[in-house]
Amino acid sequence: MLFRSYFDEKLAQYTYLVGCQRTGQALVIDPARHVDEVVEAAKKEGLHISAATETHIHADFVSGSRQLAEQYGVKLYLSDEGDENWKYGYTEGLEVEFVKEGSTFSIGNIDFKVMHTPGHTPESISFVLTDRGGGATTPMGIFTGDFVFVGDVGRPDLLEKAAGAEGTADSGARDMFRSVQRFKELHDYMMVWPAHGAGSACGKSLGAVPSSTVGYEKQFNWAMQINDEQAFVDELLKDQPEAPVYFAEMKKVNKVGPTVLKDTSRVPDFSAEDVNQAMDNDNTLVIDTRPATIAEKTLIPGSINIPYNKSFTNWVGWLANYDEDLVIIGEPYDKEDIIESLQSIHFDLVIGYAPISVVAEWSQHDAYETLTVQEFVEQVKHEDTYVIDVRNDVEWSDGHLEQAHHHFLGKLRKTDVPKNKTLLVYCQGGARSAIASSVLKARGYETVKHMAGGYGAYLREKTN
Repeated sequence: MLFRSYFDEKLAQYTYLVGCQRTGQALVIDPARHVDEVVEAAKKEGLHISAATETHIHADFVSGSRQLAEQYGVKLYLSDEGDENWKYGYTEGLEVEFVKEGSTFSIGNIDFKVMHTPGHTPESISFVLTDRGGGATTPMGIFTGDFVFVGDVGRPDLLEKAAGAEGTADSGARDMFRSVQRFKELHDYMMVWPAHGAGSACGKSLGAVPSSTVGYEKQFNWAMQINDEQAFVDELLKDQPEAPVYFAEMKKVNKVGPTVLKDTSRVPDFSAEDVNQAMDNDNTLVIDTRPATIAEKTLIPGSINIPYNKSFTNWVGWLANYDEDLVIIGEPYDKEDIIESLQSIHFDLVIGYAPISVVAEWSQHDAYETLTVQEFVEQVKHEDTYVIDVRNDVEWSDGHLEQAHHHFLGKLRKTDVPKNKTLLVYCQGGARSAIASSVLKARGYETVKHMAGGYGAYLREKTN
């Protein structure tokens, strides 16, 4: 058996390639939207991808299942669990086998048995793998999707928070409790291969280790330690992070079927004049991907700065709108990766990509100011200031500046704050407050300043 995993650090998402070397067949589990890397890897190993499957209708990234089926003609194994609201809507004309609790299928000499493991979503399934070609008669491991992570389990509140499905958080948590009890019945030696690692918003305390074992999770995963259902529900729903607003769009896209990509290189290169003309349209958002330390003094008026790093995709998902035309400013060598990052969460309306050199062609620039902790604290005392904490709910609850008002970064493009004040912005470490400052400048707020090092630096200086 051949086993490969592929990790997208911006989405903290795993795609798995499992192949039978005796028959040359291979299966992709929870494929990302851009599938060419996995297809080429299979070819190099002498394998042909004949099938793909996914553990549930994902909400945090665009699934590549339809892309594989349309572009490469693979067979899809898709969940038939859940009610009519959780059925796939793009399968007509494709080779599809719907599977549910107890279903089995094989890729060459590798067998997969389906477990219905609801909780994160009603249709969620897991796949128990047995390598019959290697002589095994008992399972090697389980692909758990967003059911069991290393050190955590999937959150059940996303449908309610992101998609507006009222009442589903509590019922999902109870489903998760029952699914966990079934998980405890599996052999301790079985490997656990989850769909996400640390950094994903699909859980609240995911581990950074890529895989685990059933036995290890039984001993050290908090969710395995609570045997009372209500206590489990209370703990699971407590302190869950904000649900990214783009999750509702992803759930819909993956249900009805994402657009099949044809050519990712078709995004045109823009000049400064092109950028300027595009900005005449009120429905255009310019995203500057330079590091904040460079962008803070030279922002094109109306643009927002989201540095291209592993948090880029997440904050674009929070701050951009799906009906907006996007213009990207970035390094030429990052163009393909940035476009793919955007497409991974279905931001396909990228109308142009401009090199960072275009910024110098603007006669005027927006700028915000970076203050030291001491300078920030001194200015907080002034009556003409308005202090904004852009951290998440849990961070805010753990402690904040007395004068602060809580306005989470992800909602700041649509949150009104006083126009006649100097805006003082902070987060935990300084990165999010820099993004927030650019958002506020783009919205027309004149005097914006943020604290270097954030609340963490403030606490350290306070205790010294």
